[in-house]
Amino acid sequence: MRKAKYIACIAIAALMTAGCKKEAKIALNTQKVSAGDISETVTATGTLESVTQVDVGTQVTGIIDKLYVDFNSVVTKGQLIAEIEKTILQADLNSADATLESARLTYEYTLTNYKRDKALYDKDLISQYDYQTSLKDYKVAEQAYDKAQADRVRAAKNLNYAEIYSPIDGIVISREVEVGQTVVSNMSVANLYTIADLDHMQVVGNVDEADIGQVKVGQRVVFTVDAYPDDSFEGHVTQVRLSATTESNVVTYEVIVSANNDDHKLIPGLTANLTIYVLEENGVITVPVSATKFTPRDYPDVKGLPQPASSAKGSDSNADHVYVVRGDSLYYTPVQLGAANGINVAVTSGLKDGDVVALGYESAQAAADADKSQTQSSPFAPKRPNQKK
Repeated sequence: MRKAKYIACIAIAALMTAGCKKEAKIALNTQKVSAGDISETVTATGTLESVTQVDVGTQVTGIIDKLYVDFNSVVTKGQLIAEIEKTILQADLNSADATLESARLTYEYTLTNYKRDKALYDKDLISQYDYQTSLKDYKVAEQAYDKAQADRVRAAKNLNYAEIYSPIDGIVISREVEVGQTVVSNMSVANLYTIADLDHMQVVGNVDEADIGQVKVGQRVVFTVDAYPDDSFEGHVTQVRLSATTESNVVTYEVIVSANNDDHKLIPGLTANLTIYVLEENGVITVPVSATKFTPRDYPDVKGLPQPASSAKGSDSNADHVYVVRGDSLYYTPVQLGAANGINVAVTSGLKDGDVVALGYESAQAAADADKSQTQSSPFAPKRPNQKK
């Protein structure tokens, strides 16, 4: 009795399985063509810097007397921003003036003597020794006068250096000195301020070696900074530097991205997350890449599937093409393909807005069979406890 019931259950299951197979349907997956955008991006990280940043210093040694600006002060080109105590520098200039005047008088005196002695020498009224002595005194005085003039120029210039002016329009981002502090000018200039032009910023991005070949000058860039998580900023690539940097066996290249900063939200030192649009075309006809690889198949047991039109026979399958669905037929359509991003591809000719292209066949039964094959147990696997064989 039990054996008969077992056989009946097996028969019912078989009939149900056969019924499911008969009801299985295969459909053609299609998509309507329309104009859209296609893009491909490369991501990177970088650091914000000001395009123009100047360290302002002094070329003379002295004591800081006055500071007219501080951190975050907005300055303009030519604005007085600091002064060094001028007493010693003014004294040096006064001394140079006195030396210059003395040298001038000596020069004019020796010049007069030289001219007189030369006239006498030409008439053989004085000896050659007296003439040469007069000429030597004149040349020495001339050189001393020239040196005194140069020393006076240097002293005046040093006095001018005591007044420090901003070389650019910008904002003070660093102040290195205090009033009363002595600055010493040695081989390098003693820095007082750092002034940056925050209207024009740049991002020094680090792009992986696998992506650097796609990055070109002029490409659009969108980036964000952690300081303003809800805002995005735009720029464009202005330079791709060829010098590589290797860190932890990772090779990167520096890419410079220029960005406007009219609202001064961006400040030097912020970390930027870059999205570089290495491919960007707008308003073009696009199709999924699968449409260019679709090949019609024959399913004799399935009714209602679009079949290849007679015009498709003998077509060159190696040429770029898609199959356009019109009614119950598939029409082989040659196309010219453009840029692709791995998901979609631009079609430059061969299709128009509104065409329906075939992408592939889909079957619910195939998916069910795949799931069944994954969950089916191996005959060699151990049975669960209390399971009947």
